[in-house]
Amino acid sequence: MPEVSSFYGIIISMQFDDHNPPHFHVRYGDYRAQITIRDGIIKGSLPRRALNLVYEWLDLYRNELLENWSRMENRQHLLKIEPLK
Repeated sequence: MPEVSSFYGIIISMQFDDHNPPHFHVRYGDYRAQITIRDGIIKGSLPRRALNLVYEWLDLYRNELLENWSRMENRQHLLKIEPLK
């Protein structure tokens, strides 16, 4: 699963041949989650602090994530996205 960003121990990745709706995968220690790009619906679990950081990052980079989803569907290389600072 290609990593597109990481910050504060949180790893964001996207998986080729993944299903709709557009989403990304989050790993944080032993926690795993999928978060939809457009509305932030979470499947899985993350600690509240980590989830808040992911949502803050999602608000900043939603367009870049949607661009990567489109690139993924077209079998193109995914672009790295800036980490949360």
